[in-house]
Amino acid sequence: MTVKLTVFSALGSLVLGTLLAAMRVSPVPLMRGFGTAYVNIVRNIPLTVIIVFSSLGLADIFGVTLGAPDNFDLQGFRLAVLSLVGYHAAFVCEALRSGINTVPVGQAEAARAIGLSFGQTLRLVVLPQAFRSVIVPLANVLIALTKNTTVAAAIGVAEAATLMKTMIENEAQTVLIAAFFAFGFVVLTLPTGLILGWLGKRLAVKR
Repeated sequence: MTVKLTVFSALGSLVLGTLLAAMRVSPVPLMRGFGTAYVNIVRNIPLTVIIVFSSLGLADIFGVTLGAPDNFDLQGFRLAVLSLVGYHAAFVCEALRSGINTVPVGQAEAARAIGLSFGQTLRLVVLPQAFRSVIVPLANVLIALTKNTTVAAAIGVAEAATLMKTMIENEAQTVLIAAFFAFGFVVLTLPTGLILGWLGKRLAVKR
């Protein structure tokens, strides 16, 4: 469950974060304002508050079931993914925006000079270089996301923290169980950091 939460949330965060980064550098003031407000507000709200609101607010009050009105386990999983995506997209956005700022302004000006639109310039010239320069920061976001999946336990999603809690309640080996789950997270996050760190050095844009 932890791996599923990580994979789906990482993909969603990357997509939404890229859209937010495009908004933040957009020439349209309304889009820039929305992107800035989203990032500044979401980054300063605890993830626990967001994920509990998604369950108590979206599901219980507004009736948002995400296509699973009678399957509470699936509904909880989808709401957890939605919350993780919404939260971590703000951090992906800022990482990408820092990467966009590393691309020389002259390249965007040259792209506009040959008739490319803002969207084409961003997609064909700026973002490919920006992604290559922020692989390591994005790896840090992915590692944080993996660890933050434990917050999904607050709405009853049976991920690692929930399983650990259940095992501790039924067994006397509290320290051993906690150490086992801690080691499991190390196994998930350490290779990710090492591989993406190596990849970031290999693909870094030489300036």
